[in-house]
Amino acid sequence: MAFRKVHILVILLVAIVFLIVVRHNLINVHDLLNKDNSEYDRVQPDDFLRITEERTGEEIPILIPAVEERLGGVIAAINSIYSNTRSNVVFYIITTNDTMSHLSSWLQRRELMNIKYKILEFDLRILKGKVRSDDDSPEVKSLTFARFYLPMLISGTAKAIYLDDDVIVQGDIRELYDTELKPGHAAAFSEDCEISSKVLVRGAGSQNTYLGFLDYKKETIRKLGMKAGTCSFNPGVFVANLTEWKQQNITEQLEKWMEINVVENLYGGALAGSVTTPPMLLVFYKQHSSIDPLWHVRHLGSSAGTRYSSHFIKAAKLLHWNGRFKPWGRTSPYSEIWDRWYIPDPTGKFHPVRRHPEEEDAH
Repeated sequence: MAFRKVHILVILLVAIVFLIVVRHNLINVHDLLNKDNSEYDRVQPDDFLRITEERTGEEIPILIPAVEERLGGVIAAINSIYSNTRSNVVFYIITTNDTMSHLSSWLQRRELMNIKYKILEFDLRILKGKVRSDDDSPEVKSLTFARFYLPMLISGTAKAIYLDDDVIVQGDIRELYDTELKPGHAAAFSEDCEISSKVLVRGAGSQNTYLGFLDYKKETIRKLGMKAGTCSFNPGVFVANLTEWKQQNITEQLEKWMEINVVENLYGGALAGSVTTPPMLLVFYKQHSSIDPLWHVRHLGSSAGTRYSSHFIKAAKLLHWNGRFKPWGRTSPYSEIWDRWYIPDPTGKFHPVRRHPEEEDAH
């Protein structure tokens, strides 16, 4: 009988020990599951998206200038380009030292986390002696000369795209990149005489020929023999063959005309008032290829009253608000298209200006 009691007691002790071990293991499993869940919680859906959206293949380099007061335009342009292509796009964002921090923080937004980019500092000293003092004050005009130095800013590639910051891309940027350049041509532009770009700027007449950009009263211009009625082009969007660019010393040619203009003011009194277009018109006179007109639908910022049909705007591959009225400003046609691609500034420094409802009703 005593032996039986001892046997039962041993069984009970074994059972208790077993239950203690099981409970301890269950606690460990629970902790492990909690640990695994906490680790999983740190992996957001966008992290998986970042992996699955890793883009490979041929790089499409795009140079775009970034001026502090226009950074919203840069962000919207980049977002529209990346969102409408599956190609391996790399953005070369050229800016000045005082804008780098603001730009970097904006590019950390979740919506932009997959984008490949390089922020480059533009040394404004390179423009010394090449820009007239009356043209040199606004930073935007200084950075706009960055396009002249494409091969210095983008290396290791034979082809690149330049875009102004006031554009929105609605098509696949690879189409533009695949633009065929004729042998010996260093760049392709969209000419201003095309029907889609013939827009009269109120009070200024038509700015679609060389006469609108160069001062033909100057002997230096007249001696070139360039016809004043030759179609001009807008260099806010172009595709460059960097191999040809370097072989033909395009940068040096552009700098030469900049230096001559400092002395002779060859285009300061011209109708258009541009500082970067004239040197390019001089260097690329009848020596450039053409891009599809739908890849540069412009003049959207030339006048608040300038409006294309909604059907044409929808068909356009690239919209350009060149001119006074920018899509982030109060008065601009089709700013609602720009709004779709704009990502708010995390620092709160940049705010698009929009009309209040009562202002809309008044119009």
